[in-house]
Amino acid sequence: MSAATYADVVEAQRIPALVRLTGNLYALAYRLMKMVPARHILRQARASGLLDPGTTVVETTSGTFGLALAMQCALHAQPLVLVGDPVIDARLHRQLTDLGATVDIVRERAAHGGFQTTRLRRVAEIRERIGATFCPEQYSNPANPAAYAMIADLLSDALGQVDCLVGPVGSGGSMCGTTRYLRQGSPDLVSIGIDTNHSVLFGQDDGPRELRGLGNSLMPANLDHTQFDEVHWLGAADVYAATRELHRRHALFMGPTAGAAYLVGSWWARRQPDALTVVVLPDEGHRYHDTVYDDGWLAANGLQLGRRPDGPVEVAAPRDAADGWCRFAWRRRSLAEVGDAVALAEVAR
Repeated sequence: MSAATYADVVEAQRIPALVRLTGNLYALAYRLMKMVPARHILRQARASGLLDPGTTVVETTSGTFGLALAMQCALHAQPLVLVGDPVIDARLHRQLTDLGATVDIVRERAAHGGFQTTRLRRVAEIRERIGATFCPEQYSNPANPAAYAMIADLLSDALGQVDCLVGPVGSGGSMCGTTRYLRQGSPDLVSIGIDTNHSVLFGQDDGPRELRGLGNSLMPANLDHTQFDEVHWLGAADVYAATRELHRRHALFMGPTAGAAYLVGSWWARRQPDALTVVVLPDEGHRYHDTVYDDGWLAANGLQLGRRPDGPVEVAAPRDAADGWCRFAWRRRSLAEVGDAVALAEVAR
């Protein structure tokens, strides 16, 4: 078998590996999933004249979308300013600055929307001050979900029909885009989105969240709720336990969003043994050596990684979801439609 070759590191980072975990369960394991939309958005911007060599890229991110932008901007000698908040981990911060990015940290929460609102304000201030800028706007740019047509083609070519796709939701790009394109050939595909409690994405109120990489304080325009059949909410302890199990059992060293997808996807695959299920594993676990993969850190933070739950608790409404693993039948409805249905059910009771 010949080794894969790539034109540059960007290509190597964005093409995921497809790994069979059990008889009917596959993992779509990325080195860096956010490279898919970052590359697509920047290529489109250069082709359309929105991004010239001297133009500064400015974006709000405290996660791996910033890393993907930093890698590509370094290769193109493109100036980059990233606006984040205090939750950005030290390893990622060092990597971003070593790649030449300027990292601007906002430290005040807004009354509504938390750090996300203040980060967006800072982006606007920076763009006004610099002048010649381009903002990828991962939360609202339709090129984000469109970038995943390539991933849907990869899955279809390798597996034929996919029956269920399971993955974390943050900007809405990966799950909505991959689901939409897969359904062109498999309209009955079940799409399961994973959120965390105190995230506004699927009808809960905003609040502090320990899990990073999924959930949001603001509603992204790229989140198409009608793509989802089910939504699961997960807490940190269960996700961290699943992340460690994914490594121990399958030798996949991934981040906690991958653990979240593995937990839900393996549960669904066991219940549907004749269905082919794919779980989305967004990034590798190197940023989490000192946290998720450190027993001392887990103990110090009161996180006991005991036996993980056998399955979720069914809830009748998004706001009924407790801090543990909960599941709600979304049924490809809009957020407003779900709200109306819950309200009618409450009146009927």
